[in-house]
Amino acid sequence: MRERLGEVKLRELTAGDVQETLDALAGRLSTRSLQITRLCLERAIRHAEVRDLVGRNVAALIKAPAGRAGRPSKSLTLEQAQDLLRAAVGSRPYAYVVLSVTTGLRTEELRALRWNEVDLDLDAGTVAVYRAVRVTADTKTPKSRRVLSLPQLAVRALGEHRARQADDRLLAGALWQGHDLVLASAIGTPLDRHNVLREFRKITQAAGLGTDWVPREMRHTFVSLLSSNGTALEDIADLVGHRGTATTETVYRKVIVPELRRGAEVMDQLFS
Repeated sequence: MRERLGEVKLRELTAGDVQETLDALAGRLSTRSLQITRLCLERAIRHAEVRDLVGRNVAALIKAPAGRAGRPSKSLTLEQAQDLLRAAVGSRPYAYVVLSVTTGLRTEELRALRWNEVDLDLDAGTVAVYRAVRVTADTKTPKSRRVLSLPQLAVRALGEHRARQADDRLLAGALWQGHDLVLASAIGTPLDRHNVLREFRKITQAAGLGTDWVPREMRHTFVSLLSSNGTALEDIADLVGHRGTATTETVYRKVIVPELRRGAEVMDQLFS
């Protein structure tokens, strides 16, 4: 995109230039990515407007085209989820996998989670979701800020993970970076999403599920498992941090069933 827009740097940028650039990217990017690209350009030009460097925001005049269709998200069955958790035992991402499946947290929420937001009381463990790996460091929406009860499996996995992280800190010595992150690298630094995906797919392969899975689909799995075990749609919406049931029904309509009960209790029954 930069190269294409660079061709018009000697004259004023037009709406046609922006449209042509986005159209050229439509064959390679998803519709969502094109929308984000257009929005980023609109914001950049807005800064130029404030400084009287441009006459109008031409990016605001156009609509991003439809992009390449992405692969529809899918969810694990209960048996597949159990296989995944068994395959993850003993691995570094074990706590990450357990939390993904049994709490439905977004991947960016998991990677931003801090120890002071976790209570590992085996009878009433909780996790407070206050932040995410985003530009603003905030959750996706205000409704996404929530406190969830942890199933016992997650409490035990986090307890083991904290002990392992203490060993990592000793081994790292002066290299350790104290970000207080629950899910961090061997030296305490934030997890990179590409590394998370690579390690996650090693586990799905070991579980006999292949490598055509991404971490966000564990959130779909969480919704599917709750729905199929009678959890009310309103409760599912609260658990996953949606503003209302409409978003839950739209995004997860393929895994929602008509009869819907509550989060941590169901997870305890399924994975005890």
